[in-house]
Amino acid sequence: MRYRIKALRPGSGVAAWTVEALDETEAVARARSEGAQVLSVAAERGRWLAARRVRFPLQLFTQELIALLDAGLALTEALETLAEKEHRAESRQLIERLLDAMREGKPFSAALAAQNEIFPALYAATVRAAESTGDLSPALTRFVTYQNQIDAVKKKVLSASIYPLLLIGVGTLVIGFLLGYVVPRFASVYADAGRDLPWMSRMLLAWGEAVAAHGAWIALGAGALGAALLGALTRPETRAILTRLAWRTPAIGRHLRTFELARFYRSLGMLLAGGIPVVPALAMVAELLSTHLRGGAVTAAEALRRGESISAAFAQGTLTTPVAARLLRVGEKSGRMGEMMERIAVFHDEEMARWVDWFTRLFEPLLMVFIGLTIGLIVVLLYMPIFELAGSIQ
Repeated sequence: MRYRIKALRPGSGVAAWTVEALDETEAVARARSEGAQVLSVAAERGRWLAARRVRFPLQLFTQELIALLDAGLALTEALETLAEKEHRAESRQLIERLLDAMREGKPFSAALAAQNEIFPALYAATVRAAESTGDLSPALTRFVTYQNQIDAVKKKVLSASIYPLLLIGVGTLVIGFLLGYVVPRFASVYADAGRDLPWMSRMLLAWGEAVAAHGAWIALGAGALGAALLGALTRPETRAILTRLAWRTPAIGRHLRTFELARFYRSLGMLLAGGIPVVPALAMVAELLSTHLRGGAVTAAEALRRGESISAAFAQGTLTTPVAARLLRVGEKSGRMGEMMERIAVFHDEEMARWVDWFTRLFEPLLMVFIGLTIGLIVVLLYMPIFELAGSIQ
């Protein structure tokens, strides 16, 4: 469930954001773990209305800001220009809130952190690192590149899942049409046939008679079951159970871990390239990990505080793969740890893309065979009495 939290954050003042937690206690605990003093917490209502709100175009905003900064404008002038050209009231008000916070003497990173519903923690951290070096435009460029790479991976997974979902949808509609319309008609035709039918045909025709007699109640029950399943899938408890099952499945869990580690290394490498020390950067990136790997990030941070190397600390936190462990040791010797983590992320992204491609090539034919066999079985069972009748006449 989503909770709206209003809290006082050190260095950034009062901020409001939304977290997803099992209950109010967990939501408060998560806010306090970030060093915030909670002022109020309330369950979020009307999520479907919130989903209809226009999202702030973060990528476009960042690219336009980079162009204005490269053109020689000061940061406040660039933000004022973006506010003037913005047609949507929500976006213009957001940029004006950033300007108001900066006019009060707050740094740009603090103003972004106060609006953390729109600007991710990595975004504010990247700007905070750039404020000490003065290279804001290159830092924002790194974030845009990072976000484009993350979006590219998500689009690959999404595009690979469209065709199987389409097959499942069409197959379900065809099977539903056969069971809900065709079978009841055949059941009425065979009702007075007076012949012995195969057992499976009798079961199928019994279903057809039940649909013909109680079709409205069956449709109502199917709709209620579908609504209950949909409601269960929207609950955090159900998603947590499904996630645990997926992680415990060897073939799927291993690739889920690879996907998360790729995002982890890419995010951490971007922060290190921006000049943020590894321990604070690790704390920021740990929020991106699932609960299965978040404990490993805490273990790695403790090992780093004890003075151990990054490769050894990540190995203790089980945040490495054989390839990642080797490249981390190479990065420690060369001193280019940020670049090396980006290479690790690229390697794992390519590995994930190959697995998704292999899985869809295997799953799609199997799914088509299953749907075809199901439809064929229904049709054969319906026409089997006719085949028997034709054979007896001969």
